[in-house]
Amino acid sequence: MYDISFTAVAVLCVAAALAGWIDAVVGGGGLLQLPALLIGLPHLPPAYALGTNKAVSLVGTAAAASTYLRKAPVDVRLACRMGVVAALSSAGGAFFAAGVNSAVLRPLIMVLLLCVAAFVVLRPQFGQAPGGVVTRRRLLTAFAVAGVGIGFYDGLLGPGTGAFLVIALVALLNMDMVTASATTKVVNVCTNIGALSLFAWQGAVLWKLAVPMAVFNMSGGLVGAHMALKRGSGFVRIVLLTTVVGLVGKLAYDQWWS
Repeated sequence: MYDISFTAVAVLCVAAALAGWIDAVVGGGGLLQLPALLIGLPHLPPAYALGTNKAVSLVGTAAAASTYLRKAPVDVRLACRMGVVAALSSAGGAFFAAGVNSAVLRPLIMVLLLCVAAFVVLRPQFGQAPGGVVTRRRLLTAFAVAGVGIGFYDGLLGPGTGAFLVIALVALLNMDMVTASATTKVVNVCTNIGALSLFAWQGAVLWKLAVPMAVFNMSGGLVGAHMALKRGSGFVRIVLLTTVVGLVGKLAYDQWWS
């Protein structure tokens, strides 16, 4: 239906590989992959970029999740339950995506991200080691924030979802960075399924483009997951801060200079 040049496909595949690596380590690969799709497909409605992005991300995130589950101490039952809640919220966010005024949301998201960055910088031990008792109240709060709130945002916009999830799981459930990142992958798989289901139903997924991009995204995700497991929480923390700064810069550019 739509012709895409070989050069555009090649560039998008490279972007997908890098996004898969970022997503596997800490989340936020959409910061790179979604803008790449929007730029590479300038003549298509934005919904096609959003839908194709979800299809690609699902494969890469699933590959990273399988790697983490084999080697990281993940509470699979908790992650899946949170993922189901997030998937339903993500589908709801995707439903409203066409009518969202992103110019209104960007400043709020930037403030939240800057607060996250400041907190991580000022708390060097944040996410280095688990500790503390997880009460029922904290667990319910985690489901509300990570499952409902961040899940809805993932379907609505998407970029930065993984980073938000990691911070929420570390702060609310006392996880270390690696375990939080691993749990995030399981939740992200569910949110991607929720949003992708709606985009696919609307016919807004370019499957012929999504397949090669997914292969590259999966490769990047596998490499990123192995690096995170090998290098530990300190490495994940550095990548998280870098991703947050990059996301704030991208949102600021979209808000005031694009």
